[in-house]
Amino acid sequence: MAERTVATHCPYCALQCGFCVTRGTGGLELVGNSTFPVNRGLLCVKGWSAGETLAHPDRLRAPLVRDAEGRLVPATWDEALDRIVLRFKEIQARHGHDAVGVFGSGALTNEKAYLLGKLARVALGTSNIDYNGRFCMSSGAAAATMALGLDRGLPFPLEDIPQATAILVAGANIAETMPPLMQYFEDQQLRGGALVVVDPRRTPTAAWAGRHLAIRPGTDAALANGLLHVLIRDELIDHAYIRDRTEGFDEVRRLVSIYWPRRVEEITGVPEAAIVETARLLGGAAHPMILTSRGPEQQSQGVNNTLAYINVALALGAVGRPYSGYGCVTGQSNGQGGREHGQKADQLPGYRRIDDERARAHLADVWGLPASAIPGVGKSAIELLNSVGRASGIRALLVMGSNIAVSAPNAAAVHARLKSLECLVVADFFLSETAQMADVVLPSAQWAEEDGTLTNLEGRVLMRRRVLDPPDGVRTDIDMLCAIGQKLGHARQFSYTDTEAVFDELRRATRGGPADYYGITYARLQAGDGVFWPCLSLDHAGTPRLFGDSFPTENGRARFHAVSHRSTAEPASPDYPLYLTTGRVLAQYQSGTQTRRVRALQELAEEPLAEVHPATARAKGLASGDRVTLTTRRGAATFVVKTTSTIREDTIFVPFHWGGIQSANNLTNAALDPTSKMPEFKVCAVRIQKSE
Repeated sequence: MAERTVATHCPYCALQCGFCVTRGTGGLELVGNSTFPVNRGLLCVKGWSAGETLAHPDRLRAPLVRDAEGRLVPATWDEALDRIVLRFKEIQARHGHDAVGVFGSGALTNEKAYLLGKLARVALGTSNIDYNGRFCMSSGAAAATMALGLDRGLPFPLEDIPQATAILVAGANIAETMPPLMQYFEDQQLRGGALVVVDPRRTPTAAWAGRHLAIRPGTDAALANGLLHVLIRDELIDHAYIRDRTEGFDEVRRLVSIYWPRRVEEITGVPEAAIVETARLLGGAAHPMILTSRGPEQQSQGVNNTLAYINVALALGAVGRPYSGYGCVTGQSNGQGGREHGQKADQLPGYRRIDDERARAHLADVWGLPASAIPGVGKSAIELLNSVGRASGIRALLVMGSNIAVSAPNAAAVHARLKSLECLVVADFFLSETAQMADVVLPSAQWAEEDGTLTNLEGRVLMRRRVLDPPDGVRTDIDMLCAIGQKLGHARQFSYTDTEAVFDELRRATRGGPADYYGITYARLQAGDGVFWPCLSLDHAGTPRLFGDSFPTENGRARFHAVSHRSTAEPASPDYPLYLTTGRVLAQYQSGTQTRRVRALQELAEEPLAEVHPATARAKGLASGDRVTLTTRRGAATFVVKTTSTIREDTIFVPFHWGGIQSANNLTNAALDPTSKMPEFKVCAVRIQKSE
C-alpha cells in the first residue's frame, strides 16, 4: 500500500482541530496539522487517539435486525432497509405521518444534517425531527438570536481572544474539554489580559486563570445582573453605544437596580468584593469579552441566564467591536452547523424559521414540492421523547449519531419509552446503549471514511476529507439516508452523484438565509483553511466578524432583555440537601460510545468519580475511594468518591459519559427552559450516602 497523507479534522469537539493522517503499510499515523490556524498543530489526548476506533473489534460491520426470539442478528442491507420502510409505512398508515420521529446529532456533517432534515420532511412527511444539540447549545442559540438577531457561536474568529484585555468565561472548563483552545487564553494573559472563570468548581481552567467566582449552581442571572448593577452604578457603561446601537436598556437599568452586590452574594455565594472587582475589571477594559457555555445554559432558566450575560456585553459596548464581544463556546463537533440546516423541530436549512412562509417557499422550490407539503413545527427533543406511548405521540423513531439512552436526562424514563416504541432504528459505529434496544441497527462509516463539511465554533466552514474506504458491509450515513428516501418513493429528491452534490443543494437551500453558505464550495474549502459564513456569493470573502455596523434585527439594533433571577426547577430540600451538577472530563466525550472503547482514554478515566468537598464528605462519613449512591427524585446511580476542595461544599459534580448504574443522567432533571427546550442538566437536588 502506497503511503498517503491527508489533511483532515478531528471527530470530537467543535474546535475541529486539523490533523494529518498518513496511511501506510504500518496503518494510520496521526499528527497535528501545524498549518491549520485553529489548533496550530496542537491536539488533545482524544484527538491523538482518534484513529483507534476505526478498526476496533466492537465495530459494527453489518446491519442487525431483531428476530422472532428478540435477538439482534446480522442481515443484508436490503433486508434491513426494507424492514425500516415497511414498519414506518405501516405505522404512519395507522397513526399519521407524525407518528414517526427522527433524532439527529450535532456530530453529523452539514450534508448529513441537511439530508436528515430533508428525509424527515420530504420522504417521511413528519414534523417531528430534533437532535441532541437541544441538550447542548440551544439556550445560547436562542438567547443570541433574541438579543443580537443571529446565533453564530463565536461571532468573531478565535484570533481575537488574545487581544481581549479582560475575559469573563461562564461555565466552561476549556482546559479539559478543548485543551488546544487554551493557547489563545495563554496568549491573552501573556499580553497582560485578565481572565475570570465562573464555575461552581475550581476547574483546571479556573485554577489556571487565577480569578474564580465559585457560583452556587442555578444563579447565573443574579450574578450577571449584579455585575451590570455595579457597571451602571460606577459609570463604567458605554452610553454612546447603548444609545446608538441598542434598545431596551432603560427597563434593564430599572431591573438591575435591586441587584446590589450584597444581595447578589446572598443569592450566588460569590463574595461582594469579587463581584465589584470583576465588574470594574470588565468596565475598565479596552476590549472586554464575555463567553458562556453549558454551565449557565443547561438550566431551565438557561436562556435568561445567557441573556443576562449578553446584557453585560452590550452595556460595555463590546459586541461587534474588534477583540471584544459576546460568544457561546459551542461543544459538539458540528454543533454549529448541526443547528443551522434543518435538524431542529422549528428550523429549515440556512437557519430559516419553519413557520416563515417565504422560507417555506424557498425550500419548496429547492426540493421540488409544494410549500404546503412541508410539515410545520414539531416537538423538541425531550418533548418528542416524552410523547412516546401517548395517543398522538411518537411510535417509531430513527436515531442517527446519538446515544439517547445515556445522554438524555431522567435516563430511566427514557429507557422505558424507547423500549415501548413499535420500531426503533439506530445508525451508529458501535452497539451503543441505544442501539442495544433497537429493532434495526445500521452500521455507519466513521470520520476518516467519508468526505463532508463541518462548521466549527467560530463559524468557520471546513472540509473533513476521506482517508480510507469504510469496511466491507458499512455504508456512509448519506448512502443510507438516500436509500431510505428512495425506498419511500422519493428517488428524485434522494439521488446524488456524490457528497459534493448534497452540499451544492445545501448551498442553494441556504441562499438568502441567516446562515448563507451559497458562496462556499468544495473547491474553495479544499484550497484553504475554511470560509466563515455568511458567504453570499462565489466572490464573497466570508464573514469572520459579525455585527460591526449593525445587527440583523428589524431596526438594526441589539436588544437588551430585562431578566430576573428565578429559582431552579428543583431547589435543595431536607431530603435532597445538596446540588448536583454534571459535565465532561478530559479523557471522555459525550456519551462515551467512542472514547470508552479507547484503551488510553479508559486508563485515564476508567469510571466516573463523584467530586465532593472534604467538609461535606466528613459530615457524611465518607472518604476518597468510597463507593456512594447519589439519589434524586428520579433515580439513583453509584460512583466512587473523590474528595476535593475545588468544589463548593453544597455541590457534587459527576461526569455524564457512562451508562447503567454509573449514569449521571439517571439523576438529572428533564425540566425544560420554556424558550430553548433545554433540559436542566446543570442543577438538581441530590442526597449522598455510602453504598452497602
